[in-house]
Amino acid sequence: MWIADKYIDYVKEQTIKHPEQSWGKIMLGFKANKLRTRLLPKKEMAEGYQRLEAMMMSFVADSLGRTERYVWGNIFSPCEIVHCFGLSTLSIECLACFLSGYHLEDYFIDCAQNEGIAPTLCSYHKTFVGAIDSGAVPVPRYAVTTSLSCDGNLNTFRYLEKKKGVPFTFLDVPYRDDEASVEYLAGQLKEFAAALEARFGRRFDEEKLKEILEIENETRKELVRFFELQSEYYYPGELISQLYLMMGMHLLIGTREFLNLIRFMVQDIQTRPRFEGKKILWIHLLPFYQESLRQYFNTNETYQIIASDIVLDSVEELDPEKPFHSLAKKIIRNLYNGSYRNRAQIVSGLADRLHPDAVIQFCHWGCKQSSGSSILLKERIQEKGIPMLILDGDGIDKRNSHDGQIKTRLEAFLEMLDSGESEETGEKKERKTIC
Repeated sequence: MWIADKYIDYVKEQTIKHPEQSWGKIMLGFKANKLRTRLLPKKEMAEGYQRLEAMMMSFVADSLGRTERYVWGNIFSPCEIVHCFGLSTLSIECLACFLSGYHLEDYFIDCAQNEGIAPTLCSYHKTFVGAIDSGAVPVPRYAVTTSLSCDGNLNTFRYLEKKKGVPFTFLDVPYRDDEASVEYLAGQLKEFAAALEARFGRRFDEEKLKEILEIENETRKELVRFFELQSEYYYPGELISQLYLMMGMHLLIGTREFLNLIRFMVQDIQTRPRFEGKKILWIHLLPFYQESLRQYFNTNETYQIIASDIVLDSVEELDPEKPFHSLAKKIIRNLYNGSYRNRAQIVSGLADRLHPDAVIQFCHWGCKQSSGSSILLKERIQEKGIPMLILDGDGIDKRNSHDGQIKTRLEAFLEMLDSGESEETGEKKERKTIC
């Protein structure tokens, strides 16, 4: 792997010196990693997670190869509509993660802040804005974003439109869940489809969208089944495997390729040994670079992340015969929309179904909705007798995360978990099964 490390250092150095000339070098690394994951997968991981990593690497490398193949979005953008035009949706959050693979996030964040971007803006957004402002990343022909979850979405995409001339659709997601709200958002989704028609000169096929929604329903059912099985069987993956699952469920949902992968994982996991360790339900973002977290959750037979709420942030059954209304309901009923109590209720239901031994929430610096809901969620989870740990840090900017503090708090929590002690009193207690 020293060759890869040398190339990463080379690309970082060249990007800082000549950002406008670096894209070819960045793409070469993405393409090489695509081949590496297919030809030399990580043998310590289960085959399903190996295939998942290869799929995500191929998806990003193939899409970025031609700017006319994709639109920018955020992770809550309706990729199903984009699929109907033979295009891909590349979320700026996921692309920021891939760019951080070259250890460039600090340079891009500083570039953004030097251009006047507020230091309090989410570091995923600042990484991407800095990459665009510096000239390192070319721009596509269109973009789409939503008001869902992140209050920085609209301003980020407005800024990119102003600075780089990338037109975008903004989907204003209602806070309330009622028929008027569904009609309002469904109308916006139809307008988005019309905007893509005009921009790319391709006709929208509603029958194709119906087929995509049928596949999406099946994929979601299979994924829930996989999470249930991961509560029973040891299926070695890495912290970043949950990030890849999140990418698949938000950027490739509705494709047969992703459905077939999840079906394979459901079958493959049942050939694995029973899991006898502690089962962890993860909440919110995954700081895939954090060394202490990787030490405890990468292919570890003692602690296994069995699911993440951001992977399964919607459990809505879609009606293919009413595709735009169904997508509107899915977006409105996302667990990151509406009251914090709604999120706590959905996560609580997920805990009832998967029976985790513990819940860990990562509060990403700059993400106000995550920090604001953490205590309410912890109270709800503790009512079920399930201990919960809240970690503070940054999902992408290493300068805002202190590994020593995270390690100390995590190890103390896991020690308490292993001993069966009560989180509040430190006394040992019996765990009750939640049915």
